[in-house]
Amino acid sequence: MDQHKEQLRKRIEVAAGKRPADKVIKNGRVIDVFNQRVMEKDIAILDGLIVGLGSYDSAAEIVDAGGKFVAPGFIDGHVHMESSMVRPSEFAKVALSCGVTSVVTDPHEIANVCGKEGIQFMMDDAADSLLDVYFMMPSCVPAASLEQNGAHLLADDLEGFYKNKQVLGLAEVMDFPAVASGAEDMVEKLLTASRLGVPIDGHGAGFDESALNIYKAAGITTDHECNTGDEALERIERGMHVLIRQGSASKDLASIVPVVNQRNAHRFLFCTDDKGLDELMEEGSIDDNVRLSIKHGIDPIQAVQMATINAAECYGLKRKGAVAPGYEADLVFFDDLENIQVQAVYKAGVKVAEAGSYVSDQREADPVVPSVCDTVHIPEMTEGSLDIPVSNQQATVIEVVPNRLLTHKRSERVDVENGLFVPSQEHDQCKLVVVERHKNTGDRGLGIVKGLKIENGAIASTVAHDSHNLVAAGTSDQDILTAVHHLHETGGGLAVVQNGKVLASVKLEIAGLMSKQDAPMLYQGLKKIDGALERVLKNDVDIHPFLTLSFLTLPVIPELKLTTKGLFDTTQQKHIPVSSS
Repeated sequence: MDQHKEQLRKRIEVAAGKRPADKVIKNGRVIDVFNQRVMEKDIAILDGLIVGLGSYDSAAEIVDAGGKFVAPGFIDGHVHMESSMVRPSEFAKVALSCGVTSVVTDPHEIANVCGKEGIQFMMDDAADSLLDVYFMMPSCVPAASLEQNGAHLLADDLEGFYKNKQVLGLAEVMDFPAVASGAEDMVEKLLTASRLGVPIDGHGAGFDESALNIYKAAGITTDHECNTGDEALERIERGMHVLIRQGSASKDLASIVPVVNQRNAHRFLFCTDDKGLDELMEEGSIDDNVRLSIKHGIDPIQAVQMATINAAECYGLKRKGAVAPGYEADLVFFDDLENIQVQAVYKAGVKVAEAGSYVSDQREADPVVPSVCDTVHIPEMTEGSLDIPVSNQQATVIEVVPNRLLTHKRSERVDVENGLFVPSQEHDQCKLVVVERHKNTGDRGLGIVKGLKIENGAIASTVAHDSHNLVAAGTSDQDILTAVHHLHETGGGLAVVQNGKVLASVKLEIAGLMSKQDAPMLYQGLKKIDGALERVLKNDVDIHPFLTLSFLTLPVIPELKLTTKGLFDTTQQKHIPVSSS
């Protein structure tokens, strides 16, 4: 007999109560995301699928929910797993413990370093996990034509990936000039996605109405770059989905949720975008978005709906996002609807996490393939390599905006000795350098940054969006160079330096972005980094210094960034000098 026919008949019989289920969950308060209500019904599960809601007594296993609320598994609508600094199979354990059972990811971080081999590594490693990981294909590698990165992906390079059932669509389109000008390769990428009928994610940072119209006309259907409620409404009125982001570097939720109401809530979902491992383990993932939304006035069931069925419908995940027959048995248990703390997580009907800890099988991941390692190649640098000539003590400065990816362009008076810029603690002005690390070209960009609050020392990282060259900032050339050379020797990572000594570092061997260590071990390393930062930074730090540093190199977000070729003004779309003379 046909296996699929037999399977379907079995489901029908279990749903009808004529045959025992694999598992029945009793005494739970089930959240109905469709009617936005709570109902007290049993949940019958067969082969990882929910087949019935009602009254069921016959099953191989009965689970007593003990009066807990039972919600669908949460979905992260847009995340770069690389930003957790652990490989996908490790990220999965952390996400599942937070109640996140599915993620939609864009692997453009590793793609910018290793190209197609990087994407394939992420897909293969994710397949070794219990988390459902869906991929969007990177649309802008590099993020902009002026960038120096490790790979260049054209439309033809992506097309083969769409045959994989885990690939959902085209990832965030960051290169607005390419869209607006109808650049050949960008048009090919957009048309391929349109022909396949798959979603296209946007990246509308700082967009006005004209730019939004261009994006929507090009077929782009989502945006996660809203910083205000008004920006969110502009996108909603154009029929786009808005992903409310609460990550490590950009925290937009509090400014957006006030515009969410019963009429438009179905167009909103949640994402983390970029969130570090330490914050994932301490604060949570999408569960944190849900808690914060409730705190800021969203109805709890509405918040759950935004974290589940809204994301599923946005990305065409037809069996995700609801506790209902025909939906996968991805379930989250918690006691308090006003302050949701995940207590148990079931993936396809099997418990995978309890009390914030991953409890499922510890399957061993495959070894990391050599093609995504050994990616840091830079020449030896001397102190003269970091000289920044300044005339008339006036310079163009990058100003950090706390907890935003945006920066401000400032013209400021700076300290100068012998015609060269000197960092100033008083004015919170540090030296910033971006070193090309993929092809050993020796190219480097130099600038001045205000707002990192480095008091004495330097920090450096090979995580530098999106081209992931080596970026460092500090108060002395000696400390900056010590940090840069240390990361060259270790093959990538993070480093904190003071007085010529490495206080703490974390090794990120995989593309200079991720560690081979498991999550608990890397977490301990990050805690040592935090301890070292306390010695280097001022006491009133209100930013995540490494994440902030990593976005100072992204030239598709206003106003001023630093690339390997120098300061880049996103408004003028060109490189500009540091000195204002």
